[in-house]
Amino acid sequence: MQKYAVIKVNGSQYRVSEGDELLVDRSKKVEPEVLLIVDGGDIKIGKPFIKEGKIKVSVLGDEKGDKIVVQKYKAKSRYRKKIGFRASYTKIKIDKITS
Repeated sequence: MQKYAVIKVNGSQYRVSEGDELLVDRSKKVEPEVLLIVDGGDIKIGKPFIKEGKIKVSVLGDEKGDKIVVQKYKAKSRYRKKIGFRASYTKIKIDKITS
């Protein structure tokens, strides 16, 4: 079986394996907390975190997400409003999972 972990970064949880790249909410410092590690048949569950579990990550840079367009409209009052939003993300790569 494959080795994977569940980590918590900036309040969100992700299932990651070694070599995965993922987008997390933008932050200056990315420090994942390990919640679960599965290595074949060996499963370690944190209460709430695994103290000896370490995830080595490297920050690849900042990115912007897709644009979300929000339109407001009120009938019979000539009110129209268009707002755009793009979320900022930090791209990280999972280098090593140690238990």
